[in-house]
Amino acid sequence: MRIISIKTIKNFWYNQRYKNSEPSLTSWCRDVRKDKWASPGDIKRKYGSASILKNNRVVFNIKGNKYRLVAKINYRLQIIFIRFVGTHEEYDKINAEEI
Repeated sequence: MRIISIKTIKNFWYNQRYKNSEPSLTSWCRDVRKDKWASPGDIKRKYGSASILKNNRVVFNIKGNKYRLVAKINYRLQIIFIRFVGTHEEYDKINAEEI
């Protein structure tokens, strides 16, 4: 998969409050870049705790579910667009299906 807007992830971990997220997010990025997903089922097989939403959105739990990452997936082009990275509290304030 090709990750678009890696800057969103880096901006999150550069924030001193979330610095501890860097190893988990780096690992997630490395793993995702190696993957090829044809459907939501492919994601669920690898990330069983991921939540599949409408509009090709997926919510990934990061660092033992301390953080949430919302991505929009284009399976045909093998692109994952990072739409949001944040805490549970921040996640609760967004509409993950539309962000």
